[in-house]
Amino acid sequence: MLPSMIHSVFPSLLSRKRMRDAVRTYDRSLDDLLREVQRLLEAPLEPAQLLQMSGKLQDQFAPKLKDSDICMLPSYNDKLPTGLERGTYLALDVGGSTFRVAIVELNGNQPGAKSMRIVNMKSYKIDNSVRYLRGTAFFDWMAERIETAINDPQVKGINDTKVFGMGLAWSFPIEQTSIHSGNILPMGKGFLATEGTLGQDLSELVMAPCRKRNLPVRMESIVNDSSATLLSRAYEDPSTRFAVILGTGFNIAAHLPISTLAAPKYKGYPRKWLDQAEHVLVNTELSMFGKNVFPTTRWDDQLNATHVRPDFQPFEQLISGRYLGEIVRLVLVEAVRTAGLFSGELPEKLSEAYSLDTGTLAAMEMDESKGFSKAIALFQSRHPLSKPPSYRDIYFVRQVAQLVSHRAAAYLAAGIHSLWKLRTTSEGLSPSTVGRIAIGCNGSVIEKYPLFRELCQSHLDELTTASGAEPHAISLEIAVESAIFGAAVAACCLD
Repeated sequence: MLPSMIHSVFPSLLSRKRMRDAVRTYDRSLDDLLREVQRLLEAPLEPAQLLQMSGKLQDQFAPKLKDSDICMLPSYNDKLPTGLERGTYLALDVGGSTFRVAIVELNGNQPGAKSMRIVNMKSYKIDNSVRYLRGTAFFDWMAERIETAINDPQVKGINDTKVFGMGLAWSFPIEQTSIHSGNILPMGKGFLATEGTLGQDLSELVMAPCRKRNLPVRMESIVNDSSATLLSRAYEDPSTRFAVILGTGFNIAAHLPISTLAAPKYKGYPRKWLDQAEHVLVNTELSMFGKNVFPTTRWDDQLNATHVRPDFQPFEQLISGRYLGEIVRLVLVEAVRTAGLFSGELPEKLSEAYSLDTGTLAAMEMDESKGFSKAIALFQSRHPLSKPPSYRDIYFVRQVAQLVSHRAAAYLAAGIHSLWKLRTTSEGLSPSTVGRIAIGCNGSVIEKYPLFRELCQSHLDELTTASGAEPHAISLEIAVESAIFGAAVAACCLD
């Protein structure tokens, strides 16, 4: 546990008489509220309680491993890279706001050389004009950008084959039908590309306009972002068996024995694949688990009650960048109204749901300036008050943010531990014999939020050791540019 973070928030010279004479009185002091916030958020984080949460998650996995079309989804990726594969590939990364096309060189494990290298990469902004492209027009737009990328003079001299093997990291729902194909599903986020194309093969939708342009490309693989992260990290570290995506959203991919999932989960899979596959990359959609597993506070319950889809992603609502700022905001609103935070003035914007960005909290936590001057200026610029917030105000905000983010890191550790236990059992191993595994990590929260990964690692060490594993049985490792590298590695695993 972190040492107690409570210090006196009010100046010690503020007399009781002045408090009685104040124009407005409050239900409690900021000291009292901060103590309550600390108690509620830290109480569940003892190792024994986190282990109980892990066990309850494992109980929730059981029915979903037998039958579910929204979580514990097997892919067609059965092989992990050896790290010795070599070649040049075209990697595509389609996200909510950017389309990236990169030439990736995989050099294998060679002394003195980078195993993976982006030779050339072009990024294209996906604004509303692109999101509103209907049906095949969106894929025509993609093909035009692919053509521009491979016609770059630097690229023309690279490819020593007639055709680029192409890997696609697709950050949207898809009903996968093979390693390189899948039926496109509603994309959300304002995209109109599925108008008239819903249910069609994504691979063909991309390849058709490429063929019209006579582009030397061939679709080799389609992966989601969590699988891409696992594959990219596994290329450099062969002990990798999981990948965590924790930014705005949350997900985990796992490399599991195919027997972990029941036969109905492989409905429609070709017999040849089933006969030769021993393991499979599984998209767990872990964000959807955790209801009645993780202890919540009144602020968590308030967030859930006003959510557009209550209880749909209970785990994500406790740990992802989309929600950490909102949990803190709800505490701050209560603090203004009941404990005199910001002298009782609620910044106008702060009354709006999701107006407190998790990135703002991260920046405030990192401020080491005297008197938190940078944090004060940052908060005032984004949530103006008639009088800038005081040191005591920003101290309170920072402490609440630290408590919320620390709880998130601990809960994530419990989630990872539950999947580690699932894999250990499925492999017929015990915690003492499973050996070290690595987890590829990607996303703004786990990569950049102050001390988040370190706190999660510390809790993981406690949980795995308590389960009988050797110290440091799980290692959280950042997977740089995982979507791009993972798309290329997914293609290389086929060669």
